[in-house]
Parts: sequence; structure tokens; C-alpha cells
Amino acid sequence: MGETILDILFQGRQPVAAVPGGSSFNSIVSVGRAGVPCAFVGYTGDDLVGQQTLDFMRENGVDTRYLQIRQGERSALSLAFLDAQGDASYVFYKEAPRAEGHAALPRLGAGDVMLYGSYYAACTGMRPLVTEMLRRASEGGAIVYYDLNFRRSHAHELEALMPAIQGNFGQSTIVRGSADDFEVMYGLRDAEAIYERHISAHCPLLICTAGAGEVGVCTPQGHFRFQVPPVGDVVSTVGAGDNFNAGFSCALVWQGITREALPHLSRQEWEPLIQTACDFAAEACRSTDNYISKKWGERVRK
Repeated sequence: MGETILDILFQGRQPVAAVPGGSSFNSIVSVGRAGVPCAFVGYTGDDLVGQQTLDFMRENGVDTRYLQIRQGERSALSLAFLDAQGDASYVFYKEAPRAEGHAALPRLGAGDVMLYGSYYAACTGMRPLVTEMLRRASEGGAIVYYDLNFRRSHAHELEALMPAIQGNFGQSTIVRGSADDFEVMYGLRDAEAIYERHISAHCPLLICTAGAGEVGVCTPQGHFRFQVPPVGDVVSTVGAGDNFNAGFSCALVWQGITREALPHLSRQEWEPLIQTACDFAAEACRSTDNYISKKWGERVRK
């Protein structure tokens, strides 16, 4: 669940691509392209951008019955300015997220993964919907994967948002954040320190990514570090973290890992999960799209 947004990418002063985006949206498109049954909970505007977003999801194997088309509302836009390394800085044009009554919401059960995060998951406007989905996931036995994706632009709201963020920690199976996220939130970049001081009291599992650096995994069984394989043909890193989430979620489904089993996995059992997540992230970095390519997704299915 999450927001939808149209990403317009710039290199220098020129726009080079316009693609449907949003953190959870990017993840779900890659999950759909990889052939894992999936649905999206969220909303978009009733304009041309919103209709294109709806069509794009359907074309990529995403169930859209829980996506609201909000009458009289414009779809959100972002401008992403890419530097020489493919990293982006953003300018957003959107209304504050707010929940409205959904006609229907999905049922969640053991073997399902609920992926949510970003400002959407902590802001006051979305709390009714987020709380209801977390309740469904808890009662159904689903894995809940919380991607912080906490941008520096929201740092001035951190104190106000922290109760909701910690509430999300307490209802999630896994917290995933980048070292940049945690530096903004806590002034820390080391996974073990972050886990011990801020996460372990609320959630049993932490994944801390650091771009092309190491992935830190902290569990009740121990702390593990995995080196990210080098990616030599980076075009854009806009969807890297989102696709890490997608690959990890797909790997959980493919391997049949349950919520109860996750805290007890060994390093050897974590390794293929992190490897799949890194593979998805690397593939997304090879184009200005925010997701794995359809061709690569077909290979993954096989």
C-alpha cells in the first residue's frame, strides 16, 4: 500500500523520461512483472495521469480493485533531477495524503506480505487506513514489511511523526531503512547501533541498506553483513530501494517463509533473500524506469 505519483526525470535541464512512480507503486509493478500475485491499496486522481497509472498497473499484473480513483483530485507529480551517478534530488507537487473510505480492502493471511512505508505510512491523514491494514495483517498472520524511506525534506516533522513511526515498528515483522534514512532520524548509520538503540524493542528484524555498500541484517539470532554486488551500468537509482523491497518480498513468497520463521533464519538462509533483493535493485538501476524490465521479469518467472 502507498502513494502513486508521476516521476518526471531530468538530466541536466532536460526531461528524459516520465514514468508512473511512488515507492510502494514501484515495488508492486516489479512484483507483478516477476509473476507474484499482488494487489495495490492506494489512490490516484481522476485525470489523465491517474487513468494511465491505473492502466499501467493492470498491464503489469497488479490487481487494482483496491485502487481508488478520486473524483475532483489531481494526481501527484515529482521532478527527479539526476546527477552524474544517476542519484536523484526531488521536487514534489502533491496534496497531503489522506484516507477516504475504501469500498473493499484485501484479506491477508499466512504466506502474504504487506509492504508499506514512506511518509504515507506515518502521516496523520493516512492513519485510519494504515491502522486497519496492519490489523488485518496481524490477525491473518501475514509478514509486514515496513520501508521507512524517510526523506530529509520531512526532518522538521520528525518529532510529530515519531509516535506513528514507532507504532508502525511495533506492528511490523521487518523494518527496512537506508543508512541515509537513519542518519536523518537518529544521527546514526551503523546497522547494529540503530537496531540495539531504536528498533529491537519494537520489531525483531532490521535491514539497513547503504546504496552500493553493505546490507546489514539484524535479528535476535545475530547481526549479518552482506556485500552488494557491483553494478557497472547505472542509469538511474530512483527505484533501487523500492526494487530491493520487491525482490525481497518475492523471495519470501517463492521460498515459502512465514512470519514465525523469519526471526530464526540463519545467515545462510538470509543470503538468498538479500541476493534476490540486490538483483532486483540492480536491474532497476539499468534504465530510467523505476522497476525491473518486462524481459528480465519473464526470466525471473522461469
